[in-house]
Amino acid sequence: MPHNAFDFHADEYDQWFADNPQLFESELRALKQLLPQGKKTLEVGIGSGIFAEQLGITDGIDPSEGMLTLARQRNLNVRKGVAEHLPYADASYDTVVFITSICFVEDPVIAMQEAFRVLKVGGALVLAFLDRQHAFIATVEAGKQESTFFRDAQFYSVGEVLVLIEQQGFRVTDIVQTLTNPSAPAPEDPIEGYGQGAFVVVRAEKLYTTAP
Repeated sequence: MPHNAFDFHADEYDQWFADNPQLFESELRALKQLLPQGKKTLEVGIGSGIFAEQLGITDGIDPSEGMLTLARQRNLNVRKGVAEHLPYADASYDTVVFITSICFVEDPVIAMQEAFRVLKVGGALVLAFLDRQHAFIATVEAGKQESTFFRDAQFYSVGEVLVLIEQQGFRVTDIVQTLTNPSAPAPEDPIEGYGQGAFVVVRAEKLYTTAP
């Protein structure tokens, strides 16, 4: 996973959310709607911990030492590592969360297999991402070579993400979306489904000990 930008610009990453509070709040509302409460949760690609802090997530993993420095300042329990090799025991978490981090994973299939492995049966995968088919994200993708953080990102459509999840043995249960108008001055409440919002959150269940 390329992550030099996150190592060297971690403070700039956090500042973006401070400068765009309506977008941050919209994303948090969508995540809170689908994130199980009071469960042992791991965030894969926890970054600076800015989402985890607001969502009550205490455990996370990330390849960027610069970002992990900020996460530790938030008193989060974090490790350095990648999504394709999670240093956690089988069936050790109730929930595994990816918040846009799937865009930076080198092998998303292996990442989903690892998420499946560390989840308990009946546990939830919550995967939030930027929908490649939304006009706003298409604009971001077109200019990503000039972007500090998105230069190495791989954006996915909702259909691609659903196939990725279901092929690894998960059953999708819920989908919500937000940022139907990313330039809106106020935060948005999430709405069910997809096709209108740039930020999509999918929740899926692990129903079996091993993937079919």
